[in-house]
Amino acid sequence: MPEHSLEVDSTRSAILERLSAIEQREAVRILYACESGSRAWGFASPDSDYDVRFIYVHPRDWYLSINVERRRDVIERPIEELLDINGWDLRKALHLMYKSNPPLFEWLHSPLVYREQPGFRQAMLALTPTYYSPRGCAWHYLHMARGNQRDYLRGDPVRLKKYLYVLRPLLAVRWLEGGRGVVPMPFSDLVETLVPPGELRDAIDQLLAAKQGGAELAWGPRIPALSDWIRAELARLEAGPALAATANPDPALLDRTFRAWLDA
Repeated sequence: MPEHSLEVDSTRSAILERLSAIEQREAVRILYACESGSRAWGFASPDSDYDVRFIYVHPRDWYLSINVERRRDVIERPIEELLDINGWDLRKALHLMYKSNPPLFEWLHSPLVYREQPGFRQAMLALTPTYYSPRGCAWHYLHMARGNQRDYLRGDPVRLKKYLYVLRPLLAVRWLEGGRGVVPMPFSDLVETLVPPGELRDAIDQLLAAKQGGAELAWGPRIPALSDWIRAELARLEAGPALAATANPDPALLDRTFRAWLDA
């Protein structure tokens, strides 16, 4: 078996072991666990973290307590050996779905799934047409792009890998403005669909090759083709994405989903 395959299998086994340990320590049941970061987006470096995210549920009585103290609805573990593992309680996840939270939808569309209770992802995805708000998600991606551009790309030199963390959300906004539905996880899908051959596409391809082929990119000279496009796109979006607001959905489907998976 190739060495790379052995390394991948070893990492996956370590992830699964830690997820099982979390279940035992926290007395929860993990319904779904996936990769959420650069490894799912398709531009990880060999030394990139594994951003493992999961959705879990407590036993029914945990939710029925009269304890007046607010109980934590997240489980977080310190980063160890490139493993960044965190999770959300099912009730929190469904509350965030009601708010059309883009990271949650990205988790559900991740190409790298570590664990899943049979039927859980399908049940969550079936809620997407009701609760996915293109306008709300577009604003999330725009804020992300603005923040990364402001913090990392305004000078010269720049944090080279941060180009990808501005390009991806800006392309996500374009995807949503075009009425294409849920933003895909793979960055390549956005690029192939929205960036025609030319100077910008060449610059993206070169940056991706450097990111995927070596260590995490540090500081370097600004890349004019990328910086110019980003500046123009942020100027175009100064007043916000070209998307209309939608009505608030009925939460009844979320209530039924929550109750169903308490006992599943």
